[in-house]
Amino acid sequence: MSEDRHEPYGVIRKMLPFTTVALILVAVYVGFLVFTRWKDRRDIARKEKEQTIANARKDLEQYGSGLPKVLNFSLSQGAINKGDKISICYGVSNAKELTIDPKPDENVWPSVARCVSATPKQTTTYTITAKDVNGHSDTQSLTVNVVK
Repeated sequence: MSEDRHEPYGVIRKMLPFTTVALILVAVYVGFLVFTRWKDRRDIARKEKEQTIANARKDLEQYGSGLPKVLNFSLSQGAINKGDKISICYGVSNAKELTIDPKPDENVWPSVARCVSATPKQTTTYTITAKDVNGHSDTQSLTVNVVK
């Protein structure tokens, strides 16, 4: 009778090596999953950081290193009839003061993207000048032809 009581323990003893191996395999598999997900997240974070740095470099190149810069300066048309209006579009960075000479119909101020209207009476060359507080400046010019 004592042999019958110990028989379930015998089965457990026989299965113990297999269950131990199974538990070890499960633990290794779970560890592998955790590691690969951690690694993937780390790689994503690294790529995002690299992209942020690349964008910052691009912005620095585009907007300058603290000096005023005319980013864009354009006219809606290169030639118009006398009395017609044109749009003068501009964008500047790092500027505290902005002038367009001759003056357009509207006031101007430093902006990354802005358009103002003008009504030239004759062929006119418009000059934009962006200045900072230290006297540094950037200038560009464009000409609109007025047909009589």
